[in-house]
Order: sequence, then structure tokens, then C-alpha cells
Amino acid sequence: MIKEKNVELKKPNIFELATKELSQDAFITWLLQWGSKENEIHDKELHKCGLEFASKLIKKQYKEFNDNILIINAHRQEMNIDIWVEIDNKYLVIIEDKKNTKEHSEQLSAYKKEAKKFCNRNKMKLVCIYLKTGNECQLSLKEVKKKGYSIFNRKDFIDLLNKYNIENQIFKDFKEHLIAVDNIYNQWDTKIIDQWNENDWQGFYQYLENEMYTDHWGKANNPSGGYWWAILSWDHYGNYPLYLRIEQEKLCIKICTHPDDIKRPMPRGITNKDARDRGSKFVLNKARKYGFNKIERPDRFGTGNTMTVAVVYSNDWLGETGNLIDKNKVKENIDKYKKFMKKILRKEKRNKSKKN
Repeated sequence: MIKEKNVELKKPNIFELATKELSQDAFITWLLQWGSKENEIHDKELHKCGLEFASKLIKKQYKEFNDNILIINAHRQEMNIDIWVEIDNKYLVIIEDKKNTKEHSEQLSAYKKEAKKFCNRNKMKLVCIYLKTGNECQLSLKEVKKKGYSIFNRKDFIDLLNKYNIENQIFKDFKEHLIAVDNIYNQWDTKIIDQWNENDWQGFYQYLENEMYTDHWGKANNPSGGYWWAILSWDHYGNYPLYLRIEQEKLCIKICTHPDDIKRPMPRGITNKDARDRGSKFVLNKARKYGFNKIERPDRFGTGNTMTVAVVYSNDWLGETGNLIDKNKVKENIDKYKKFMKKILRKEKRNKSKKN
């Protein structure tokens, strides 16, 4: 029996099978090619969508752009650039297409440099686009912008595609797939907390970005599969960064002894363990003093360059695991612990300056 009663079978979608960035590159290039004037006779709506797509990309860097576009020459992997788009011999749009990966090896600067040479030779204007359909923290995207790239994100893409009722199956499959991806990251506040997976944590951290200016989050990989983290505060206890970080269910207070992050080299004879123990004693003593009894000693101590010195467990900041999240309460809790960290470190600095 192919279909059971009252069970709707999911329609096959090519983009759920072709999940690599190369498949997305192909769709983006294909859609832009449809924007060329000569393709209007084949499918007027698809042509209009491709045309608007090209226009939106240019407007990311040239706000006043309002030209009538006639010729779009789009192809892939020119000078190792994901997507290369020449528009009316006036604009060159280079697109670095990213789903769930980030920039690496200074590739953006290298691509821009080569594209600039081409534009100088051909008297064209350059548009650099970082097209992101996955998730990436705002701190990382700020670095992308500093390199001269504008962000075209998943929401930008969905808003464009939703404007058009196009029957082409390739177009429909991509639009449905992208909307499904977006929905995956927006279900966390309708799911019981102990059923959250890595998609829910990413969605939650993006929510915190908008609500609490938490712009630095990502994934820590380890042999057991890793976890998603988000940094909520960053300050120093003496020589060492002492900061608040979510590690999925745990709200951790951590100390960092990495040479790149400490203010001065560690004194001879002082170990990571020494710094960790001092930091833990400091935080736990202050927690008792100010009535923060949910701040506890972690189950075990680490010995690396970043170590948890105290922890607040899930029930005491995120909510009972069998319940849905109370977003306002969670924001209150996070704000409370951020203020605690700010208070104790400010007082510590004041006391040290008086001694000196």
C-alpha cells in the first residue's frame, strides 16, 4: 500500500537531496540568467524575478541604482569565485555563496582583489555579495562587511521569492526548501526545552542577538558531537577574561588563559589550574555574598585555555525541561546574571585601583 489513510506523503524536493553549496550556486546562477531580456519570451514571471534579484544585489551597494537591465551574463567559478555576474557591461557582481560554512583563508579579500582588477580593465563597477542562507553570528558578519561585502541573507531571499507565484518546478522546489529551512530555526519557542536540537539553539541565539545584543555565538566541536555556545558578556578578572557563556542547557561563567586573550603573559609558576581555582573561588564567594545561590561549582573542572569556574543549570535560568520556554523570564534571568558579573568585576577593579 503506497499511502495510508489520513497520512499525507511528502512531495520529493530536489534541494533536499542536492544539499551542497554547489547546488545552491547553480540555482542562483540559473535565476540570474533568467533576468536577461532575451529570456522574457520563455517565462515572463521567472524573467521578472531574475531581473529583480539582480537589481537587489546591485542596490546592496549602490542604493540609487534604477537602471533598466538588459543583459545578465551569469556563470560559476570564475577565478574561483562562486558566482560571477556581468550586468550590461557596467556592473560586475561577485557572490560568495555560503550555507552553513564561514569565510576562511582570507578568501573574500583575495576574490575582491581579482575582481577589482577586472573592473579596472573593463571600466565596470564592482558589487561584492556574501549570500548566506544558513546561520552566522553578527560578529562574524561584521567582519565580512569590513572587507567590502554586503550581506544577502535567507530572509532577503525568501522575501524575493515569495513575491512571485511561479509554477516552474525548480523555482518552487528551491523556494519551498528555503522556507522549510527557515522554519526549522524558528520552532524553538514552540518546542519543549528538553526536545531542543542544534537547530533550536541556533534559532534561540539569533533571537538573543536581536533582543540582548549577543552577537558572538557558534559551535564548539568535540568527539561527542559538540555543542552550540553564545557569549553574553566579556570582562576581566585581573589578567584573565572572565565571562558569561551559554553552552546549550548550561549558563557558564568561564575564565580564559589563552595567550591571545590575557592582558599580560602568565607569571612563571602560575598554571591554568591556579587561574581557574582563583576565578572559581572569587565567583562563588561573590555569589554567596549577593544571594545568587543558583550559581554553583561545576560537576568537574577542566584544565584547558577556557575553563568553567561556575555554572547555573538549565532549570534555574532557561526553565523546567518539560516546559516551553518563557522568553521574558529567560531574558530577565540572563540580564540578572550579566548585571551580577558586571557588578563583581567592577568592584574588584575599584578595590585593586585603591590598593595601587
